[in-house]
Amino acid sequence: MAIFTGAGVAIITPFHEDGSVNYEKFAEHIEAQIAGGTDAIVVCGTTGEASTLTHEEHLDVIRFCVEKTAGRIPVIAGTGSNCTQTAIYLSQEAEKAGVDGVLLVTPYYNKATQKGLYEHFKMVAESIQVPVILYNIPGRTGVTIQPETVVKLCREVPNIVGVKDATGNISMVAKMMSLADGCVDLYSGNDNEIVPMLALGGKGVISVLSNVAPRQTHDMCEKFFEGDVAGSCKMQLDAIPLVDALFCEVNPIPVKKAMNLMGLEAGPLRRPLTEMEEANAAKLEKALKDYGLL
Repeated sequence: MAIFTGAGVAIITPFHEDGSVNYEKFAEHIEAQIAGGTDAIVVCGTTGEASTLTHEEHLDVIRFCVEKTAGRIPVIAGTGSNCTQTAIYLSQEAEKAGVDGVLLVTPYYNKATQKGLYEHFKMVAESIQVPVILYNIPGRTGVTIQPETVVKLCREVPNIVGVKDATGNISMVAKMMSLADGCVDLYSGNDNEIVPMLALGGKGVISVLSNVAPRQTHDMCEKFFEGDVAGSCKMQLDAIPLVDALFCEVNPIPVKKAMNLMGLEAGPLRRPLTEMEEANAAKLEKALKDYGLL
């Protein structure tokens, strides 16, 4: 049984102007996502600026999210690190907080071998009981989890259940799903590839787009699962201009700007991320208007 099926939001972490976490707004965002039909909340991922949260903040944000979600939909916590012991610590603390699963990013900077990746993920997974989703995003980490390694982990480690794939390599995903023979729960990590991933047997998406368009992202998945592939495909294509605008600068710069334009008060970014360039902000504002969100 998959942790969730459909659209999981890679939720932002809102900040006050002084850079502290804005828990009041975070609670509002959680409620808006649930009301919008989002199928799961993925907290403290890339979009949540986990890389600039202290360990204490990271765990406090996870605990707060679990408490506010109150079991209504699953909560999956980003607990990965390029240090295996740190990933174990964060994962164990997230499990204590009551998460439904964890998302483990490929160790970055170290450039581990496939053997090293296998041992890293296995050690972290075996330190906890909750399900694990691997996060394959070589554009940020410099390392790709090869299809054979993903399948081996899902087959040999009972609580490693799937992968969020943000490689952008559909051919590699197809190879992985062919090798998996059903043992890998696949989630798209790119909002411009939701329907293609579903067509390859995916369970859904872990989405940036859902921060601003939760109902549309949910419905895109639901239509596909209900057999309305043409309707799902149209929703995917209609969303492409907005998705392009949401990724015209590094995530989460544009999505926080979009939320602020929509009056959702995501707050500022933490350095080294900076506010959006004016020309890109204008492109984003137009895309939001064209999509009916402004």
